Amino acid sequence: MNEMKTFKEAYAVLQKHAQTLRSQQEPDIDNLTTIVSESLAAHKVCKERIDAVEKALEESLGSAQIEGGGAGADQNSTSRSSPGRDDDVPS
Repeated sequence: MNEMKTFKEAYAVLQKHAQTLRSQQEPDIDNLTTIVSESLAAHKVCKERIDAVEKALEESLGSAQIEGGGAGADQNSTSRSSPGRDDDVPS
């Protein structure tokens, strides 16, 4: 098995194995162990990439809200504001 380094490669492996399993009239037990282990490895790569993207987005969006840069941050600060708090008053 080739070492998968990208989401695209890993996703292609998952698609290939899914198609193989769907198209079989009878299960190919001899290759099932290989298909499962390759699929698990591909799933792990995909999950790691997705988790990294989610983390980066959360950090970026969090920074944008903290800095006050962006329409979404302004909208969120006004909708979450508490009456009587001084930090809601613009300087």
